[in-house]
Amino acid sequence: MDTKVETQKTALDTLKLLAAGGVLIGGIVGYYYYVDFPVVFRALGVLVALGLAVVIALQSFQGQALWRFVQGSRVEMRKVVWPTREEAIQTTIAVLVFALIMGVFFWLLDLFLLWFTRFLTGQGG
Repeated sequence: MDTKVETQKTALDTLKLLAAGGVLIGGIVGYYYYVDFPVVFRALGVLVALGLAVVIALQSFQGQALWRFVQGSRVEMRKVVWPTREEAIQTTIAVLVFALIMGVFFWLLDLFLLWFTRFLTGQGG
């Protein structure tokens, strides 16, 4: 018997996400507040704040659900049958040719409609 326990979002999860957002915003504010420090250290501070915010966010229900989604996406990506180089080139050429044909068609349609509008309004030369 395989039972799955599903937890639900709680106020603590919301607090964790707010804390993660606060840490990230704090890192960004610190970057602009400490202008006297070299840019490398300020950028490193933002990266550390980002990493800490991700770790905090992943402790919440929503963060764990996102992580499960990412893992499932990676599994599905391995199942994809990618086109060969020749198939990709043929498809690209077909799209470019179709776009060229449609571009010429709409250009000619625009010229015709311009001529027709001038003909109807009597503004043509």
